[in-house]
Amino acid sequence: MNTFENFNLSKQLHSALDELGFETPTPIQTEAFPVILSGKDVVGIAQTGTGKTLAYLLPIAQDLKFSKQLNPRVLVLVPTRELVLQVVEMTESITKNLNLRVLGVYGGINIHTQKQRVSQGCDILIATPGRLYDLALSGALQLKGINKLVIDEVDVMLDLGFRFQLTNIFELLPARRQNIMFSATMTEEVAALIDDDFVTPSKISIAISGTPLENIAQQCYEVPNFYSKVNLLSHLLTDKQEFGKVLVFVSNKKSADRLFKALEEKHGTETCIIHSNKTQNYRFRSIQEFDEGKNRILVATDIMARGLDLEKITHVINFDTPAFPENYMHRIGRTGRAEQLGKSILFYTEKEEESKEAIESLMAYKIPLIEFPDEVVISKELTPEERPETSDNKNPHRNEGKEIKGPGFHEKKEKNKKTNQGGSYKRELAAKYKKPKTKGDKTFKGRDKKR
Repeated sequence: MNTFENFNLSKQLHSALDELGFETPTPIQTEAFPVILSGKDVVGIAQTGTGKTLAYLLPIAQDLKFSKQLNPRVLVLVPTRELVLQVVEMTESITKNLNLRVLGVYGGINIHTQKQRVSQGCDILIATPGRLYDLALSGALQLKGINKLVIDEVDVMLDLGFRFQLTNIFELLPARRQNIMFSATMTEEVAALIDDDFVTPSKISIAISGTPLENIAQQCYEVPNFYSKVNLLSHLLTDKQEFGKVLVFVSNKKSADRLFKALEEKHGTETCIIHSNKTQNYRFRSIQEFDEGKNRILVATDIMARGLDLEKITHVINFDTPAFPENYMHRIGRTGRAEQLGKSILFYTEKEEESKEAIESLMAYKIPLIEFPDEVVISKELTPEERPETSDNKNPHRNEGKEIKGPGFHEKKEKNKKTNQGGSYKRELAAKYKKPKTKGDKTFKGRDKKR
């Protein structure tokens, strides 16, 4: 039987795992542990929710010994502030019996406070790329002591446009270091990053990102428009016993705000929301209240789809069909975690049907279709994005395509082909005296005469 006993961990780490209730390692943890411990560069590809964070934390904590140096020795880069807090919490739980200092830094709060904390020293630093680079440029943080670099959720990081910051950070790090990368998908950008900055890495791949998780039951509804989706969602959410903890994904911030407002009218304080336009405190509070069960429904954009380990989510509802099929997998991976059963529901309109088929093609799985409930009202109200374009018949300058216009330019008339050559007096003087000598010409000619 595969257990953590086979890892030959220290007593302190075993004790921490027991307190956390971890008994059996996941496949990515089993595969990654000896390779990371060997010191080789590692690229791990595994689905979200498979325990990637613990897969790199365990071998790093096992190998890291006590030191009094102030500069960090391990750097963990993650794409979002929420992930920083989560990884810090997990790292502190794993290393609680070890004499190791853990620090998290991220944007959105006072940088001077973080400068003070960095100056006090740490062994493991967890950071977002932007804030880390700011601290390094200010001189408050020295990265010359880093011997292990971990880039977690690297595909999300690249999607968010952090490639430039990563390149700058690599230049500040020692050339001799161990690089560890974890991702849920292998994209062209991820492959390019590996080729540029990794040295013959060992690749560990656990399941394909398109493989549907076996412990998640999937369903879908065909819905005509946004507000019909709202009516269907509200109808489903009335069953509080079945839909005990629901994560609702939408495609953008505008739709998230619009849906939150509609749900708040019907479900009151049971609903909360998170997206990048919300303040840091608001986002933290929404996640905490949802995680603790104070709020039953969380409306989120894809910023929440990756990495955040929220417990006992009964349903993930894709209010909008994601344009990229891989994102569907990352979304539904929020439920059915830790071998628990989960449920996923997808809403799609006629325009979104092609995206739904792309998801099914990636998974090689047909999502079961559920009939639209008769008791749910099909709304005739349309969002501004759904309304058809109307022509303005009263606009006299609007060309409806009836008038065929000719070329924008025409041949000049003969009298307009003349060019301005100056007055006749100027032309006569120029012909008589040729081109006037410049001061430089005169000086040069004078030198020739002296010679």
